[in-house]
Amino acid sequence: MEEIIVGVSGINAVDNPGPGVGVARSLKEKNHDLNIKVVGLAYDAMEPGIYLDWLMDKSYIMPYPSGKHEMFIDRLLYIKQNYGLDFVFPNLDAELPLYIKYADELNANGIKTFLPDNKQFRLRGKDKLPEVAKAIDTKIPKTKIITSYEDLIKAIEEIGLPIMVKGAFYKAYRAYTTQEAVANYHHIIAEWGYPVIAQQVVTGEEMNVVGVGDGEGGLLGAVGIKKIWITSLGKIWTGVTIKNDNMLDAVAKFVKEYKWKGPFEFECIVDGNDIYLIEINPRFPAWSYFATGLGINMPANILKKAFDLPVNPANDYEAGKLFIRYTYEIITDMAVFQNIVTRGEN
Repeated sequence: MEEIIVGVSGINAVDNPGPGVGVARSLKEKNHDLNIKVVGLAYDAMEPGIYLDWLMDKSYIMPYPSGKHEMFIDRLLYIKQNYGLDFVFPNLDAELPLYIKYADELNANGIKTFLPDNKQFRLRGKDKLPEVAKAIDTKIPKTKIITSYEDLIKAIEEIGLPIMVKGAFYKAYRAYTTQEAVANYHHIIAEWGYPVIAQQVVTGEEMNVVGVGDGEGGLLGAVGIKKIWITSLGKIWTGVTIKNDNMLDAVAKFVKEYKWKGPFEFECIVDGNDIYLIEINPRFPAWSYFATGLGINMPANILKKAFDLPVNPANDYEAGKLFIRYTYEIITDMAVFQNIVTRGEN
């Protein structure tokens, strides 16, 4: 099998871990027949993934995606020319618009991606979720789009307290009083602007699905879990695999309806037979290696699909398997850090 050099971002495995280390770990597993080298794409010299030398064959510091796009693309082309780069898994929300916009240019230079298009990507917006929920026959908490202080007060009167106050793409707060809701509203518009989402608080079990759409209406893999323990930052620390037919059917409908291409995380609250759609993330979640550990290697399936290799997506998994995250200390040489800081690579 010809070697494939794969770039992986989001290797910031800290208290708010990115998905990259789990993706890299999946690519280094031996439950596929690919010959892969992994290139870590970091934004800071202290990202722990850089120092996991059993996962990363090479690491580079990238310019921030919020800067000039020319610098970002040029850095990828530099890596392509000097080390090799055949494919990139962008795992951070801030990168995705850039990779989607310049996917054709990257592909023309021999760097493949496997991502949703702009129309699909916009579905992640919380203001779009009512449309998605209707299309896939799921429920959504009572939701109001807020563009003014007066809208917020009216939404609180209609929905009641407690209430969720959310940014369209990022941040979500539960408010128990009007004053708390107003403070959250001002915090969100100061950081992210309008629109703001006011949403009913629904009760039930928090469940998530990690999946990959093949871009043609089918799945290259999907695994559902129930959250057992989350951190103060809302990251899953412990979860258990579940097979909720209604939730998995909703995911299959979502992929079929929108012909989703690439990885995604489907977040919902399940109350009996009712599935409430809460969020759709257009990337792998930090816990995605759990699926690989169960025998469903979604990053490997993406590579096979992208390079027109035979794919046999195994979507069956065992319920009742436990996922537990833990911390780990890396002992390495200071020279690695110095190389990253002075040369931007190691």
